Amino acid sequence: MEVKIILEENMILILSNKSVKGCWKIADLGCSSGPNTLLCISNIMNIIHNINLKLNHEKPLFQIHVNDVFENDFNTIFKLLPDFFQQEKEKHDGECFISATPGNFYGRLFPNNYIDFFHSSYNLHWLSQAPENLVKNGEPLNKKNIYISKTSPPSVYDAYFK
Repeated sequence: MEVKIILEENMILILSNKSVKGCWKIADLGCSSGPNTLLCISNIMNIIHNINLKLNHEKPLFQIHVNDVFENDFNTIFKLLPDFFQQEKEKHDGECFISATPGNFYGRLFPNNYIDFFHSSYNLHWLSQAPENLVKNGEPLNKKNIYISKTSPPSVYDAYFK
């Protein structure tokens, strides 16, 4: 629920600071391949529809880019699209176009100023490489953990927060 509030606040900021006319271009980075991908997209679309109604803006059009690594099974998402499109049409009677954009989101995926809104549920959980200084005298500092925990020494916190 808290994420939805944050999304709403950011969409309001975007709409008040920039007039997105016609088509919203949205990218879901690290979308994976299950139904949660379409749930996130649907939530974002609902928020935009509701804000547009409040502001008396035109009904939005959506161009959605789902992104994940090349090995992702995008066909799983595509098989869910007929039901998704039907549900969205019943809710908002708007148009939505969805395409896959495979690739690593640590690199460039889109032209400059192309995407109006980026969403990612997972990209903050992963780093492209481990921070330096996690080993001292050949021993790992964060023993028995693959994440920062209550038992992690301060030097592990420092390494990740630099």
